[in-house]
Amino acid sequence: MSKMGDDLIEAMAEAVAYMDGKTKGLVTHEVLVPDDVDVAAIRKGLGLTRSAFCRRFGLDIRAVQEWEQKRRRPDRAARALMLVIKHNPQAVEAALHDAA
Repeated sequence: MSKMGDDLIEAMAEAVAYMDGKTKGLVTHEVLVPDDVDVAAIRKGLGLTRSAFCRRFGLDIRAVQEWEQKRRRPDRAARALMLVIKHNPQAVEAALHDAA
């Protein structure tokens, strides 16, 4: 059988085990996204102007301005993205570059 076939069988076995409540040995965890992130601190920590930050990570400059001035709060996905940018900006750049 091919590697893909083996992977599919393994994934289905894990799904069945999960549905049966047998999660021992399976990777199960919950990702917690904070309710607030300091977008300005993240941007400044990278030493970028707002404009450069937005160009580098494909963000809307108006939205970032609103977030930084606390007039709007980033949605859950944007907060998660900000944390990835904070901890591994190269990963975001690589992913966006590969998508282009």
